[in-house]
Amino acid sequence: MVTGMQLDPDDERILAGEQGETRQKMLELLVALGKVFGAERLVPIKSAQVSGASYKTIGKYGLDWLASLDAKAVVPAVLNPIGMPRTRWQEMGIEPDFAEKQQAVVAAYERLGVRLDCTCTPYYLYETRYGDHLAWSESSAVSYANSVLGARTNREGGPSALAAAIIGKTPCYGLHLEKNRVPQMVIDVHADTSRWGVADYGALGYHAGKLVGNRIPYFRGIRPGPDQLKAIGAAMAATGAVALYHVEGVTPESQKNRYDLSDIEAIAVERTEISRLFSQIPVDAVAVGCPHCSPAELGEIARLLTGKVVTKPLYIFAAQGVIDRNTKIVDSIEKSGARVFADTCMVVSPVMEQYASIMVNSGKALAYVPNMCGGQARIGTIEDCVNVATE
Repeated sequence: MVTGMQLDPDDERILAGEQGETRQKMLELLVALGKVFGAERLVPIKSAQVSGASYKTIGKYGLDWLASLDAKAVVPAVLNPIGMPRTRWQEMGIEPDFAEKQQAVVAAYERLGVRLDCTCTPYYLYETRYGDHLAWSESSAVSYANSVLGARTNREGGPSALAAAIIGKTPCYGLHLEKNRVPQMVIDVHADTSRWGVADYGALGYHAGKLVGNRIPYFRGIRPGPDQLKAIGAAMAATGAVALYHVEGVTPESQKNRYDLSDIEAIAVERTEISRLFSQIPVDAVAVGCPHCSPAELGEIARLLTGKVVTKPLYIFAAQGVIDRNTKIVDSIEKSGARVFADTCMVVSPVMEQYASIMVNSGKALAYVPNMCGGQARIGTIEDCVNVATE
């Protein structure tokens, strides 16, 4: 076969151009990607999550490419965070020129059938099950899907995730194959983690990502909950290229499988290596929600802000669907002067570039803020963040 991949008759008709030029180009992209990575076939996917959504990151040429496409997604597809809230961009301080261009990007994706949830946490909005094949592109979402949910996805680029959404399939290679999901190194955490929160696990992920690179780690000595799992995976994806990790007795594949760990590298991580990441630099603004906040995190923020008044800009980011389901909590947060924004985050919004230093509770944000926003970053617990924003 010319493609080198097993394609069904419908795929062959798409490649022949019988279903339009855009679908033909999208399948050609997927076939070429599969050829590079040795995929023998395409696998149907349950959903796609598409990055390349902020005008800050894709610019004019990305927008022009989107505008040239003419097809619809055939599976549920959601958009990654964009550069501003769709309905509160003026309140956030977005310039009208940027807003106009960002709205054009959103309109282009909407025309292609992509849902405008604009979030890096689609698993809070749509059910994803163990074993589901996906085509997700945002690094923290990929990590959560693979590691915490036991789904199957590679870290797709924006174009390949969009192509998969339009075709409904993705090349079957990498983490779609069971043989490629086994641990490749062990990380033994030597610390009392019984009182660790999101920031501690984010700092652990920040440190571990640099040790792991693109290997699949197996953690021992930790018992993180869902928000902590989100934090560690997001950070490792930012400082390394980790798309899947296992936690002994916690993550689903570590419970299901008996891995032979005797012949792989093991590294010990001490508490002091994590503690040193918690600096005390002064900050101009505080930002929480990278990845987007869970309902539980919003509830904790509301509790910590009770009776307090924000004296320093405090940005909180969450998916619109999560905000809509927790309006009383969000209203309570905003009574303090903090602002809860949907659709965007501190990494992809140009508004955050005005601050020389930003305090975050996320290892992912700690890694990304210096390069994406041009300022210093300081990590702390949610309680630390609230205290700094209200001191």
